[in-house]
Amino acid sequence: MSDYTHINLKEDVDDQAPNFGLAGDIEARMARVPLGMENAGLSYLRLAPGFRIPWGHTHKQQEEVYVLVSGSARIKVDDEIRELRKWDAVRLHRDTIRSFEAGDEGAEFIAIGAPNTGPGDAELIQGWWSD
Repeated sequence: MSDYTHINLKEDVDDQAPNFGLAGDIEARMARVPLGMENAGLSYLRLAPGFRIPWGHTHKQQEEVYVLVSGSARIKVDDEIRELRKWDAVRLHRDTIRSFEAGDEGAEFIAIGAPNTGPGDAELIQGWWSD
């Protein structure tokens, strides 16, 4: 017998951004639980044009890969800022501080993380990317 889950990331997964007062600037749909994932996580993120996430973050356990699927963006990784183009993928070690800023047309990402550690693994650093 097959074991699988089929969902639509935009229709079947709740946007968590309103819970953090970021509706309109970010759309954040974390699909780990709706997909029933046991060993990894998957998220859809959309950033409004020109929006910079107001914090950096690391993880206690989870390694992540972000894939830019539309638009353009910049990523700050520790002290380095890199330009991202459609279909660029960035792997980040759990200890690496990271944050994103959307380009003029906004940005959409798919994020994959493993191992699946559940809530409480991320450590936020408010105001980390300032000009």
